[in-house]
Amino acid sequence: MGFFDHLEELRWTLVKCVAVYALFAAVIGFYLKEFNHLLMWPLDYVRANRPGFEVPLESIGVSEIFGMIFQVCAMGALAPAAPFMIYFVAKFVAPALAPKELRMIVPGGLVALMLFLMGAALGFFVLVPQTINMSIELNELMGFGIQWTPASYYSILLWLVLGVGLGFEFPLLIVLLVYLGMLSTAFLKKYRRHAIVLIFVIAAVVTPTTDPVTMGMFAAPLYVLFELAVLAGSAIERARAKTQANAG
Repeated sequence: MGFFDHLEELRWTLVKCVAVYALFAAVIGFYLKEFNHLLMWPLDYVRANRPGFEVPLESIGVSEIFGMIFQVCAMGALAPAAPFMIYFVAKFVAPALAPKELRMIVPGGLVALMLFLMGAALGFFVLVPQTINMSIELNELMGFGIQWTPASYYSILLWLVLGVGLGFEFPLLIVLLVYLGMLSTAFLKKYRRHAIVLIFVIAAVVTPTTDPVTMGMFAAPLYVLFELAVLAGSAIERARAKTQANAG
């Protein structure tokens, strides 16, 4: 293919990515009421476990509801559209990849999706209720009244769900770098303490609260995934060394 043929292929790849993203955003918008009911689960869960806590979400501006709906549709479409977008991009770059790299596309994509869903579930079912509870307790401690807006609730919800989901991709990146020979497990083991610090930095950036409980609830599984990535990297290196020995 010539240069302009590649540009045309890239254009259609981007068009397909935008189209599938817009489709999921439109579906969320069409079923906005049902989708909103699903997204209210963390707050409803906290209310059910706190008798007497009946703080409604109240809009304080005329345009706030429009921004909230746009945010929900735009951010909510990312998760279901991501697998299709990854497939389109992988199909575009596949001719330029070596056979070793091509073998990683399908399993790598599936693992990436699984890790993202694991992180998103942790954020939705654990960290968001924990953050809400922590906010309530601190407000009660300081004697403040509570008045939350839909925009503030959905900002925390989407930030934690998407942020934690993306954070869980960190170990997969490590495995891919080891597989491509750009990183070694010896290096990872040597700088394990630095990795722990990096994990807590990621946890501090993603989690909106500064309490150690919420940060630890995110950092702990991320560290476990890091150690699993080191083990997977060790297995890859042993297989590579065995292949090279047989070839020699």
